[in-house]
Amino acid sequence: MPETPRSAAGLRYPATQRNRDPILAVLARVLPRAGVVLEIASGSGEHAAYFATHLPGIAWQPSDREPALLSSIVAHAAASGAANILPPALLDAGSADWPIARADAMVAINMIHVAPWGDCLALLRGGARTLPARAPLFLYGPFKRAGRHTAASNEAFDRSLRAQDARWGVRDLDEIAEAAEIDGLYLDEAVEMPANNLGVVFRRRG
Repeated sequence: MPETPRSAAGLRYPATQRNRDPILAVLARVLPRAGVVLEIASGSGEHAAYFATHLPGIAWQPSDREPALLSSIVAHAAASGAANILPPALLDAGSADWPIARADAMVAINMIHVAPWGDCLALLRGGARTLPARAPLFLYGPFKRAGRHTAASNEAFDRSLRAQDARWGVRDLDEIAEAAEIDGLYLDEAVEMPANNLGVVFRRRG
């Protein structure tokens, strides 16, 4: 993976600046007005800081599986001045043992294509365990539809991911939805986003 620039406020990912506003527009519509939102694989913490600032009624719970990233999440939270960002949790989505037992919504941005398929399945199971009825699980990133890439750029991206790690790759939304149904989640909507990405909303059945 390419090196990521670091500033006094923590790591910075260029893609965050490009996608945060389109994602925020969807989150502002589908997330509850209050409660705890668990973000899986928060990475640098830039999204957590930005979304919490713009959604002040929500308590934002960032998390990541990499201990080294927690300091970056803390730095961005502090720099944002937002009082509604909880201390980051060390959480491996692929594990059955999560340190967070309940949340009112879940968000995972650009995660499942840089993780094994088993981690995607574990994320769905975790959502079913953690969320109340009708609560949203929001996923963002590139997806296949009906087994096909939606753009040539996504197909090239998929090849580059698999060259880095054979367990990675752009996932098929139909396969995810089928797996989600087994865990009691259903696909509520898929929103077209810039750069051939989707914002996908699953909800837990009541």
